[in-house]
Amino acid sequence: MPTYNAPMENIKFVLNDVLKAEQLTKIPGYEEATPELVEQILEEGAKLCENVLFPLNMVGDAEGCSLKDGVVTTPTGFKEAYKEFTEGGWTGVSGDPEYGGMGLPMLVNTVMQEMICSANFSFGMYPGLSQGAYEALHHYGTDEQKKTYLPKLLTGEWSGTMCLTEPHCGTDLGLMRTKAIPEGDGFKITGTKIYISAGEHDMTNNIIHLVLARLPDAPEGVKGISLFVVPKYLPEDMSRNGIVCGSLEHKMGINGNATCVMNLDEAKGWLVGEPHKGLKAMFTMMNAARLGVAMQGLGIAEVSYQNALAYAKDRLQMRALDGAKAPDKPADPIIVHPDIRRMLLTSKAFCEGARAMSYWIGMNLDISIKHPDEGVRQAADDLVALMTPVLKAYQTDMGFEVASLAIQTHGGAGYTKDYGVEQYARDARIAMIYEGTNGIQALDLVGRKMGAHIGRYLRRFFHPLSAYIEEHQANSDLQEFIFPLAKSFAKLQQSTAIIAQKGLKNPVEAGAASVNYLRQFALVAMGYMWVQMAQAAQEKINEGGHGKSEFYEAKIKTARFFFARMLPEADWHFKAVMAGAESLMEMDVDQF
Repeated sequence: MPTYNAPMENIKFVLNDVLKAEQLTKIPGYEEATPELVEQILEEGAKLCENVLFPLNMVGDAEGCSLKDGVVTTPTGFKEAYKEFTEGGWTGVSGDPEYGGMGLPMLVNTVMQEMICSANFSFGMYPGLSQGAYEALHHYGTDEQKKTYLPKLLTGEWSGTMCLTEPHCGTDLGLMRTKAIPEGDGFKITGTKIYISAGEHDMTNNIIHLVLARLPDAPEGVKGISLFVVPKYLPEDMSRNGIVCGSLEHKMGINGNATCVMNLDEAKGWLVGEPHKGLKAMFTMMNAARLGVAMQGLGIAEVSYQNALAYAKDRLQMRALDGAKAPDKPADPIIVHPDIRRMLLTSKAFCEGARAMSYWIGMNLDISIKHPDEGVRQAADDLVALMTPVLKAYQTDMGFEVASLAIQTHGGAGYTKDYGVEQYARDARIAMIYEGTNGIQALDLVGRKMGAHIGRYLRRFFHPLSAYIEEHQANSDLQEFIFPLAKSFAKLQQSTAIIAQKGLKNPVEAGAASVNYLRQFALVAMGYMWVQMAQAAQEKINEGGHGKSEFYEAKIKTARFFFARMLPEADWHFKAVMAGAESLMEMDVDQF
């Protein structure tokens, strides 16, 4: 049976020693979010994840959800766990106190997302979608809509969804057919939406759907899309609205979450934001969702790594190549073998690096929302916008890879259901697809973010990294990391210039380079995180270790592995970028 223990020591290291998250207490509204309080909250969250959510993970996978007469029943224990989750206030951790939220930094919510996704990926999607609905309504809803919906979303009494995809259109929302006809104080909305996560379930007494649709006078394409709030039950009298679940999708994984086909038959809805500008409002929800999906990639990787490590320490097979390491046993634990160590260290280096990268962006999200200085807010917002597609794509790619490595570490046992790791691979696979496929994230990076505001977004990352390298290049403790990082960064700048130059003449060149560029970018960004973690660990060692010298030494050894074995992958992606589009595009369709 699989196990999960929240990595609290690693979490606290990143928050306190690397990011110095205490700086958030200087921002108005976050004064009470001291390291001590945050630690207490996260410790309680860890207990919930370990003791309540994790035991239901395999149950949810085995049972799945069922649909009868338009009503979805969630797996055994989910409803009770959700009640405990909401009673603990976890749905309102980062919510606006004006509407009943705790008002804690988004960074706390980011950490909780990681632990929830490790413990029970499918369960975490229910409150995760509600968070996105809350964000969209908080930004674009009318005062009346906020008063009606936000308090219930924050208590968890009501949940939320996002309804975008239709049977004939996914990413290309300009092809959308769902119609909204004005009637009375609202609209009558008719259409079909598919792949709606948490679209129908039995855990709340109302579900608030945010639906994209077209008004009668809507222009063609994405400029003619409006956003509507469509509740399952109408708030004024709790009468049933005309939005129902027509069927459940039969999926490869995330079986504990209800993925629904939602049919709207003149369902009553109300406009959110301005007519024909719904895509902008929905992207507030989408960006929150994409960062949440990045945490899914990290969360599934962490629990996969933990179980691979436990198995590798316990499973006996053959002797070490340089002589027996456990002479009192019939064979050595497989962790002595180089290839097992390669898989474990790849997983460990990714999880710890992605944690630092995710929390860094989570902290900047807080700065972008509440910092009193407009310039500081803008800089942080730019960085979050730039890094969102990078985190979503890279961390979900690697989440699946680490889950696959966990299966490989287990050998034949990993391919059976007994050890639980095969579920992690099945669950992880969807994160590379939904909320915009990872190929779309790469196009977003090179097509929107790279050239935005004459490169302003890129400068929010390039300039601090360049300054850090210059500041620490003479630091003898860091030279083994700074020099390879500097070389990789130089090649990233070169890739950026080449894509910008070629892409202006032929957008196909930018598209052909996009996936490799995103991966190159992600590896350099993770290198930036790893050198900072190595710096923080070395500083603690220089201070005497504080009783945790082995922990800090392990950080530096893991950094060495990353720079020796993982960062060089960026060079390969650099070469692929430089190769151009010709080899991808020259073949005729009939020649495939």
